[in-house]
Amino acid sequence: MDVLSNLKYASGSKKSRKRIGRGEGSGHGGTSTKGMNGQHSRSGAKFRAWFEGGQMPLQRRIPKFGFTNIFKKNVQILNVSDLQKLADKTALPEVLTIDVLRELGLLSSKELPLKILGNGELKVKLSLEANAVSQSAKTKIEAVGGTIKIV
Repeated sequence: MDVLSNLKYASGSKKSRKRIGRGEGSGHGGTSTKGMNGQHSRSGAKFRAWFEGGQMPLQRRIPKFGFTNIFKKNVQILNVSDLQKLADKTALPEVLTIDVLRELGLLSSKELPLKILGNGELKVKLSLEANAVSQSAKTKIEAVGGTIKIV
């Protein structure tokens, strides 16, 4: 039975936020929680989230360091040790081209050129095609009788 003492607000009809600027009785009248004076008490005041009231901003206070080389050439690297691990797992084709290495899952990008580096040991004779090769990798591959073709 609905009695006056049991009445409740319908769900969604009461808002929990205080309405500012609606008179002194609201508790947020007068200056509408903006204080007495200052830039942000005026109407139309806009300021960026990182604005610090004229203090030197954080992104200008902290020290800058480092260097970005605009002439850097990004490459995919493949070490001689990776080739040896692959040779231990599977039977390799006669010529390892860039496409074959991508199919075997050693390369990820199609756009970046491949450079072979000389980290690790190689015991298998391989015939490789790559865009670039380091001097140490070249000597290790040719020491076991392998060949490298730069494409």
